[in-house]
Amino acid sequence: MKHYVVFLPMKDEEKSRVYRPEHLAYLEAQRAKGRIFANGKFVDGWGGMVIYRAESMEEAQQWAEEDPFVVQGARGFEIHEWDMVQ
Repeated sequence: MKHYVVFLPMKDEEKSRVYRPEHLAYLEAQRAKGRIFANGKFVDGWGGMVIYRAESMEEAQQWAEEDPFVVQGARGFEIHEWDMVQ
């Protein structure tokens, strides 16, 4: 399993407020499936970040594209494979 960091930069603050409950429900469903390593928002209002556990970049990208924030145009996304060092 690899780790993929998805940055979710703010595109529309109003849409982000409206679709936040759907976004959080989506993340909870992903967490229940064991797909999320960590997630959270940036305190400066820039947006947020989700670290997915996935088999491939394509799989993580699919999950990012299905996030209600992305679907509804509230946030953009940028994804990078993360080589975590413990």
